[in-house]
Amino acid sequence: MARVTLEHVTKRYEDVTAVDDVNMEIEDGEFVCLVGPSGCGKSTTMETIAGLTKPTEGRVSIGDRDVTNLAPKDRGVAMVFQNIALFPHMDVYDNISFGLRLRKYDDEEVRRRVEEAADIVQLEGMLERMPDEMSGGQRQRVAIARAIVRNPDVFLMDEPLANLDAKLRVHMRTELQRLHRQLETTIIYVTHDQAEAMTMSDRIAVLDAGELQQIAPPLECYNEPANLFVAGFIGSPSMNFVAGELTRDGLETENFSVEFDPTGVPGAGPGDAVTLGVRPEDVHLVDHADSLARPTRRIEARSDVLEPMGDEIFVYLVLADQAERSMEEDPLESPNQLLMSVTPDTDIGEDRDLEVVLDRSKIHLFDTETGDALLHGLDDLTEPDADTTPTEAED
Repeated sequence: MARVTLEHVTKRYEDVTAVDDVNMEIEDGEFVCLVGPSGCGKSTTMETIAGLTKPTEGRVSIGDRDVTNLAPKDRGVAMVFQNIALFPHMDVYDNISFGLRLRKYDDEEVRRRVEEAADIVQLEGMLERMPDEMSGGQRQRVAIARAIVRNPDVFLMDEPLANLDAKLRVHMRTELQRLHRQLETTIIYVTHDQAEAMTMSDRIAVLDAGELQQIAPPLECYNEPANLFVAGFIGSPSMNFVAGELTRDGLETENFSVEFDPTGVPGAGPGDAVTLGVRPEDVHLVDHADSLARPTRRIEARSDVLEPMGDEIFVYLVLADQAERSMEEDPLESPNQLLMSVTPDTDIGEDRDLEVVLDRSKIHLFDTETGDALLHGLDDLTEPDADTTPTEAED
């Protein structure tokens, strides 16, 4: 096991900067997921740690060693790729033991390590099988066992579950969490799947355009995103964003206002452009808002499209006249639309006039110009007529 440190790591390819001044410290025994959209630099960051790519600038350390210029084989890492890449003419035993035999380990040590790794990933009784006789999940476990036998300081996994079907991915997520607990080793895992990142990792490192946006525990990234990008990327469906402006009485948007004392917003004041963010589960029908300690005042809306998901229903709300909508508008970024999540037993239909409120404790404010988070939750900010309930309030 070992700590992994990246100091001002930058990787450029001619005029393209794939990784831009990334600083990151991954603790010994920690499970960290690198997440972000395609082309954000997460795989390049992984390859830089592995030694498959040399950084243009910066330093990579594993444990107490500077490994920036070391070959991959000398770094004490083992990598599992998206493409499982087993040798089709070798059985499971030979696939797992291949690297050990190249390094001239004696037969008894090879057998001990292979059997131990096979037991960890539950491949007992399969060591004589050929790869084409195994399922996708079993072949992936062979690839993981091939990494385990090396006793690496750090496991590097580059989207290892991407080629599996949905049900098998869920199963393998559980297997990898169990594996991490059993081995107690450092794992760095690249994925674009938020569910994998949220459920498996101790911390998530969110990247965009080669830059590290936030590294924090999953729920912190969800509840306290560092900026608009993290807020929009983490969570499915995405957070609602509504453009507005701070006033002397709070926040004014195109279709509604939220009252609070703007002097409590750090780094901003009346006249500044801000973006309100609220997740779909924090938008509530007025009739269902009894549990909210401090809801906003009523917002008039009309239900547009309903998406039943089984355990919840996503309701797209139109805040302005439907004739004003554009088919090209993103409903999560339009000032005239909100996405709301309700329970499946909610009596709701399409094209109905509704009144909704927002949970003030779950409202996020972002600087529109920089995208940086200003405030998470309005609970600590006073508001005019704070005792007014949703049923008594006036628009």
